[in-house]
Order: sequence, then structure tokens, then C-alpha cells
Amino acid sequence: MAFSQSVKKSQIPISCHLCDTEKNKWKCIDCELLMCDKCKDGRHLRIKNAQDHRVISIKDIGLHSQELDFTNIKCPDHASQSCCLFCKICDSLVCPTCVSKVHKKHANDLIEISEAYHMKKDRLKNGQSKIQMEEKKAVAMKEQLIKRKDAEKAKHSKVIQDILNHGKVLKSDIDKYIEELKDEVDENLKTIFKSIDTDLSIVAKSMKYSNEKNNEVEDLIKSTDLANFFSDVRKMEKSMEVPVLKTQPSYNSIPKFVPGEITQSNVGVLQIEDSSEELSVSFDIIQEYQTELTIITDIIPCVDNSVWINSNVDACVIKAVPTGKELNVVSTFNMKVYGMANTKSNNLLLSVERKPRLQQLNITTGNITDSVYNMSPLLPTCIHINSDNKVIVGGYNDELGRSAVFVMRPKGEHETVYEHDRHNQPIFTFPMSITSTSNGNIHVVDRCPGKEGRVVVLTTGSDVINSYKGHPDINKDKTFKPINIVTTPRDNVMVTDLDTQSIHILDSKGNLVSWFDTEDIGILFPYCLAFTPTGQLYIGCGKSANSTAKEAKIYEVTCSGC
Repeated sequence: MAFSQSVKKSQIPISCHLCDTEKNKWKCIDCELLMCDKCKDGRHLRIKNAQDHRVISIKDIGLHSQELDFTNIKCPDHASQSCCLFCKICDSLVCPTCVSKVHKKHANDLIEISEAYHMKKDRLKNGQSKIQMEEKKAVAMKEQLIKRKDAEKAKHSKVIQDILNHGKVLKSDIDKYIEELKDEVDENLKTIFKSIDTDLSIVAKSMKYSNEKNNEVEDLIKSTDLANFFSDVRKMEKSMEVPVLKTQPSYNSIPKFVPGEITQSNVGVLQIEDSSEELSVSFDIIQEYQTELTIITDIIPCVDNSVWINSNVDACVIKAVPTGKELNVVSTFNMKVYGMANTKSNNLLLSVERKPRLQQLNITTGNITDSVYNMSPLLPTCIHINSDNKVIVGGYNDELGRSAVFVMRPKGEHETVYEHDRHNQPIFTFPMSITSTSNGNIHVVDRCPGKEGRVVVLTTGSDVINSYKGHPDINKDKTFKPINIVTTPRDNVMVTDLDTQSIHILDSKGNLVSWFDTEDIGILFPYCLAFTPTGQLYIGCGKSANSTAKEAKIYEVTCSGC
């Protein structure tokens, strides 16, 4: 491919290249000559094949900074020939010899080189757009992480200060309590001493009395006055007994000090806050696709870039390949499907109308067979396959008045059935969509068609742990009518809200962390959601209640912050 670079206007010579006398007014793109009016129509035309050359006014040189010549590309396999076409199957340029020898059977896939060039350029621009979107998403993520880092730094300072302040309070309380203990011990000592001192006084009096009596007896023993001896002894014998000491039988004692243990519970502990951080989210449209369907109820992106699209209103499942701005339909299956999921073998599990057993669609052969997953007597309404390869199915039976969610192993055994809560009350009304998060929680859109609904959050082997019924700021004027649910790459959960034309974003426990009004970017009636293997989001849309048109749109979107 040849490129002809124009000369900057400030460098354009005044004189014609051919006559060197007249002022130049024209430039030949092919031979790069600058010419006057006379030479353009005279001398220049004498050059071989000049009649096919592209001549422009020097005033337009700036507008032709890069001209493409698709006629002078030499064939790498046949040096004497120039490439004339592009083969889409082989993804290569071909010359006439290539066409006759190798590409005869590719006639329907041979296009003009210029068409191939623009097709490739469009793909590059589309890829560049995705790269720029990813860069934009990375920048937004970087800003969010820096903000998070700053917030955590500020939180760290506050927690450290709280600990130090609490330490001061603890020290003050401990000092105060130590003083109280000392005062209590002092008071105990006073009480004990008072009790003992009282008895000491009694004992002292007894000792004084005994000493006096002892002296009197001693004097009598030593007396030689026989005349008075007997009378004095008679009196003494009557008063010789000493009164019994009336002291306390026992005394209190100073209590022993038993040191207490300082534990986390009475000093304080670090506790992870069980609160959801509000997310800053953004959505940007990469591509818009027009379909001939009434509504898009399910989308499943595949690793080969193809997508499976379901419209249960039209009773139609199609496989399509996005090419540029078009969705090229590869195959169509006419059946009413309420839910579908992609297995590890890349086949599809389908919940088909009036069939209690899930159907399996072999994407290679197109054959539809019974799977091992049976929900009888309930009919399946939605399907999800979690990271453990367990199939989670919502089911309903109008006649029996039963609704349930089944968790089934790869061979079809029922591992868990969620139907009644711990109070034996029905959990579900009508399961419409299911997803799961990495902590094992199951999120179920539960809503009767036409009525308001909720997102029920189940935890493994337990009861309902949360029930999200919308938010007053979002559903102030219109009730929460969830339709479809999907898990994001960051392990949050997205839910489409039918009447508010918004997407609610919940954490893995079912708490609202953010939301987005898709009408702000021109997406109306968002119905179903699906993430591609590379992290882009497909949004399948519905229609207004009064519309009968078959023109539902699908958007490929990048989303950041969620």
C-alpha cells in the first residue's frame, strides 16, 4: 500500500515544476508534481497514464495528508503481480494468480481491498475503543483505589487515636479502682481493729480485776492474824471467782487480693464493620445491536465471541455472532424457553415450557435431549450454574401452589431444596432469575409477573438471610419490579428494575451499594444482563407496554466500579 505525503503549505515552491515560470496551482498526488494551469492540461498529460493520476488544488493539500493507493500492492507469492482482492476466509490479500490457483472456492468471500481495509480499520477502531474504555475503567479504578487508600489511612489514624484514648480511660479507671481497693482494705482494717480493740479493753479490765484479787488472796495467804484469818477467808472464798471473758468468738480478716486478668473483652477488640461501602459506578456503551425480536429475556456470551439469545415472548432461541455493528444469526430454534445456562462443556441447559426436566442443547449438533436434572412435579422457571458446577433451578407449580429453588449435583441428585423457612412458611412466590456469589450465597429474583418483587438471599444449608425490596430513593414513585440478576466480576450482584429502567447493585449479602439509571446513557427498558468472559456487560432490552414492534436492542457496555 502506497502513501503519498503532502508538502506543508509553507514549503510549497512558487514556480511550476514543469515550466519553472508560472505560479503553481495544482499538485499530482501520484507523481508529486506541482503545476500551473497550463502545464496541468498540457505537459503533465504527456506523462504515461497521467490521465489516471489524481490531481488536486494546492489549497486542498492539507485535506489530503494521506492518500491510499490500493492498486500498487505487490503479491508476496507472485512478485510480478499486484494484489486485487482480499479473501475473508484466509484473511489475506490475493492477486489474480492466487485466485485461480488457491481461492477458486472462496469466490463468495472475496472482497475489494478497499472494503477489507475499511473493515479491518473499523475492527481496529472498535478494539481501540475497547482499549480506551478499559484504560478509562483502569483510571477510574485507580482513583477509587487511591480514595480508598486515603480513607483507610484516615480510618487507621482514627482507630489508633481511639485505642490510645481508650487506653487513657482504662488507666484512669484502673488507678481509680486501685484507690478504691486500697480504701476498702483500709476500712476493713479499721473495722477489724475496732473489734479487736473492744475485746482488748475487756481483757484488760479482766486482767486488772484478776490481778487485784490475786493480790488480795496473796495477802491472806501471808496473813498471821489468826483472829481475822477465818472470817477474811470466808469472805474471800465468796468473791474469788473471776468473771468469764465475754469477747467475740471470731474476727474478720483483711481479704486476700486476687489479681484479675486483662482480656480483649474488657479492654476492647478490633471488629470488621459489617457495612456495605457505597460504590461509584459508570457505564459506557461500546456497541449497539438491533434485533428483530420483541424482547430479550436471556443472553449467554460464549468464549468464541458468539452469543445465545432467548426471547420467550417470541418463543425463539438464536445463536448470533457480533460482526461490527451487526448481529449475524447462525442458527434459530423455535421453542418457548424460560431460562438457560451454559455448562462447562459449552452446551446449553434450557427450561422449556411444560417440561419438568431440563433440556440440553448440544451446540455442535443442534440436538436437544433430556438432561439428568428433574424437578417434577414443579416446572423449571430459571437456571443458574455456580462455580462448583452445581445446577440451581427455580421451580413453580400453580396447581399445587408450590415454589422452590433446587440445588442439584452434576448427576442430578437434589442436594438442597429451599421451599419453606424456619417457621414453615413458603419462601418464594415465583422464582424468576438466579445467581450466586463466591461466599456461597444464592440470590433469587422472586416476583409474580406484573407485581412488585424482591431479591431473596439464601446462605448454604440455612434460611433466608436477607430480602431486598428496593430502595426509597430509587423506588419512590414506582415499586421495585426486579427481572433479571447476574453476578459482577467484583462479586457484587446486578438486578434490572423493570419500571424504573435502572440497575440496582447489591453486595454479596443483598445490601444496596449503588445503582445506575440506564436511561442516562440512552438504554431504555433494560431487561436481562450477562457478562462476557472478558468482563464486558451485555444488556438485553424489552419494550414499552403498548409497543408491538419487534426491534429489541442489545447493548455491549463497559462498567467500572461494580
